[in-house]
Amino acid sequence: MLDERTAPVPGLVARPYAGPADLPDAVRVKNAEWAADDVRARESVADLGAWWSHPSEQFDASRDVELVELDGRVVALIERSWADASDGVREYRCRGWVVPEVRRRGIGSWLLARNEAANRAMAATHDTDRPRVFELGTADTSVGGPIVVRRAGYAPVRWFADMERSLTDELPDIPPLPDGLEVRPATPDDAPAIWRADHEAFRDHWGGFDDSEASYRRWVESSEFQPDLMVVAWDGEEVAGAVLNAVYPEENEQLGISRAWLDSVFTRRAWRRRGLGRALIVRALHLLRERGYETAALGVDADNPSGAFGLYESAGFAVSERSTAWRKPMEEAR
Repeated sequence: MLDERTAPVPGLVARPYAGPADLPDAVRVKNAEWAADDVRARESVADLGAWWSHPSEQFDASRDVELVELDGRVVALIERSWADASDGVREYRCRGWVVPEVRRRGIGSWLLARNEAANRAMAATHDTDRPRVFELGTADTSVGGPIVVRRAGYAPVRWFADMERSLTDELPDIPPLPDGLEVRPATPDDAPAIWRADHEAFRDHWGGFDDSEASYRRWVESSEFQPDLMVVAWDGEEVAGAVLNAVYPEENEQLGISRAWLDSVFTRRAWRRRGLGRALIVRALHLLRERGYETAALGVDADNPSGAFGLYESAGFAVSERSTAWRKPMEEAR
């Protein structure tokens, strides 16, 4: 792995994640970069702690997270993970954040090279027939991010968008559910069934995910898990589809907004093409307005073959932010 002798700034030091005491600095770095890039997202200590406290084969914070210090202050952050993607490759994911006051000094490129070296070493321990690629994402509002990754040999492979709509405007009328389905309140006891259904539905979509028990624990211990805001359609005891809503109070407070997220919108294959997705989305919008929120947001794969983009537009959503996924083939592990 690249060491401090290669760092572009004298005194730059990378060290492994040392535990929960590092969380406030990690959150500060993430939020500073997002603010500088006009990304309307904010991290919280509680949610990052839930993510980093449950190690799995695909992500272990003690192995895959580094904090980068300059003169004793944390100024950058590295995070790595890997996943088998639906298009047949194994992705080795490279994530990095840099506070704006030390940008344009080569730190971002150094972080990326360091991530690649660590991921290449990880890949050398894996026995897989899948082609191996490096993967990362950049916000389209970022000026430096796309420049750094293009120089490093990455090419864009997929495009994503965040979409929003007002909840104070008139909402569509709630359509009926397909025959045989019902929506009933979700409880914490329903979590395993909802988790399995969500992951099964997204196996048809581009990308990959960690479906380990550790990843499940990250979900149920984070702000994403809010059963009282979920809209779940059941066919007997089977989950047919759902909209998993969540609200992030710290994010709303920092941004000065009142926003709720449709964090996951899915219909399992056997229940598709029957209008269930729209029926659940509209129910979610009405529920969130009843709870007093002013804006609803969601993320979407702009190339989704199921027509999700058009579905969301028909429900009143419009694009608010865009991002790009990039890949680069991994050479043989050294």
